[in-house]
Amino acid sequence: MDKNEDKDSLTGAVREGLEQAIDLTIDTIAQVPKVFGGVTGFIGSRFFEPQASRVGQAPGTLAFSGEKKTEEVQILVFDYSEDSIEEKKLDAIEECFEYRDTETITWINIVGLHDVELLEKVGDHFDLHPLVLEDILNTSQRPKIEDYEDYLYVVVKMLSFNSENFQIVSEQISLVLGRNFVLSFQEQPGDTFKSIRDRLRNARGRIRERRADYLAYSLLDSIIDHYFLILEKLGEAIEGMEQTLLERPEPKLLHKLHHMKREMIFLRKSVYPLRELIVSLERVESDLVDKSTNPFIHDLYDHTIQVIDTIETFRDMLSGMFDMYLSSISNRMNTVMQMLSLVATIFIPLTFIAGIYGMNFENMPELKSPYGYQIVIGVMAVIGVTLGLYFRLRKWW
Repeated sequence: MDKNEDKDSLTGAVREGLEQAIDLTIDTIAQVPKVFGGVTGFIGSRFFEPQASRVGQAPGTLAFSGEKKTEEVQILVFDYSEDSIEEKKLDAIEECFEYRDTETITWINIVGLHDVELLEKVGDHFDLHPLVLEDILNTSQRPKIEDYEDYLYVVVKMLSFNSENFQIVSEQISLVLGRNFVLSFQEQPGDTFKSIRDRLRNARGRIRERRADYLAYSLLDSIIDHYFLILEKLGEAIEGMEQTLLERPEPKLLHKLHHMKREMIFLRKSVYPLRELIVSLERVESDLVDKSTNPFIHDLYDHTIQVIDTIETFRDMLSGMFDMYLSSISNRMNTVMQMLSLVATIFIPLTFIAGIYGMNFENMPELKSPYGYQIVIGVMAVIGVTLGLYFRLRKWW
């Protein structure tokens, strides 16, 4: 009976220990987003978005999966030709439907993706495939281009730099290029298209002389050019950290290096697929892209390669700085250990001598010598100075 009670108590103790271990593991996992990146939800929101809610849905099911970043959907229309331009801010999406079959070029910019019903109306009127609408609403898409014969669908990432927390912010931009219109969908107000709007208003450059494909190219060019501004800020930060690393490597610098390397991974993830996208756009066999636009698209490809090469260079520099940091810490440790070893080497014979004359045996003649203390101190001083000079000559300190 006692044995059964012991077994029951032991089983209960084991069960309780397992439950505590599971609770601790769950708490630890919950803290992962806070530890890595310093921002709650970092892992789930920047590198990938949870897709559990979309599992099992039929293809083409429209459901907004991103973060609602604006309360009201904004619709801005530019309808232009070489001689005239009309700029409107619309209150209802139905007002832009009249521009589909006009002879002029129309740019319809829709800000805010949370209104699924509004996007359904856009898709119905412009004959957009349900999979295109699904990709527009799914803001975790990889940059890509798809040819639907009557229009081209392009997805890119518009990036900005948050100087407060030193973090790259990504926003998905979806472009639909038709024969005489461009639809652009973005998540929130604020973009890199201000210069394009100014060129349209002031008739600067060739943008109002060209077809809709040149407008789509201009939007892509504006997004990619903005990458260089981000790289410039990152480059300045990396240069500053490298200088700090050479002068005074500190533990907090390691956290900065880790954060910077993570930002470069995020930047690479957002930019690297652009190379394939631009090549496909340049080689697409469609009447929607005029041959006269191909040289500009090729220039866009050159810019993309330059951005990617710069990202790879920065990644290599950060990896080298990691190695340099570890080497500097190791060298500092070796210097400290070397100094401690030299001090210990000097004091070993001195401790030996002090130990011998500290035994206090009666039959030790030196203890009764009137100059014994001075002689021992002198010998110890000579030994210490001799060893110190020897180490100095060998340049060990």
